[in-house]
Amino acid sequence: MRECRQDEVFPKCRLLYAIVFVFAYLELRWSQRGALLKAPIDTSEKPIVWVLGGPGSGKGTQCEKIIAKYGFTHLSTGDLLRAEVKSGSERAKCLTTIMERGELVPNETVLELLKEAIEARAADSKGFLIDGYPREKSQGIAFENSIAPVTVILYFEASCETLTKRLLGRAASSGRADDNEETIKLRLKTFLDNNDLVLAQYPDKLTRINAEATVDEIFGEVQKILDPVVAAAAAN
Repeated sequence: MRECRQDEVFPKCRLLYAIVFVFAYLELRWSQRGALLKAPIDTSEKPIVWVLGGPGSGKGTQCEKIIAKYGFTHLSTGDLLRAEVKSGSERAKCLTTIMERGELVPNETVLELLKEAIEARAADSKGFLIDGYPREKSQGIAFENSIAPVTVILYFEASCETLTKRLLGRAASSGRADDNEETIKLRLKTFLDNNDLVLAQYPDKLTRINAEATVDEIFGEVQKILDPVVAAAAAN
């Protein structure tokens, strides 16, 4: 039997790699096309804004100001989960069981709740604020594949020292057991490790906002980002 020479094998390998690459690319493009076709809203008319920031970054306060000015719909996964549990549905029973066991709610369920909430409010909403989500890289990918592409990401950025100081101040006034210094440092590390991976996926859609300024100064920066987004949506 004749042995294959290297000059025969290498071209075949390169051809095989090229075929695999083309099929992978076509599969990605098809999945993106499918996501756009089944998106519950047209994001050119109703923007989707991810609002991210560490605990104590003040993103909750900024969400309130965004809602007041732009009339966006505010969606928090925590609020959606609590509302679903209270509904008494079959899904609520499953969620209650999961939470009682101290387990994490599957991301597929969280995405279902987000998609249903967006669909239910799509007709009347001027845009959507997705508060504190995604928290992991895979969640961002799944959101865009199953719901719609994000329009812009607002990341309220502050140093660990500032966030720790704010959370300790909150603990002193509220008595929250999860706001001691050791727990805070662990929460911040977990957040930053995951959040860096999320942000790295969207360099063109990400805006970092200094969350160590005053509330009004921070909102001034927010408006610089959202004013043109809202104007473009209104023009469509």
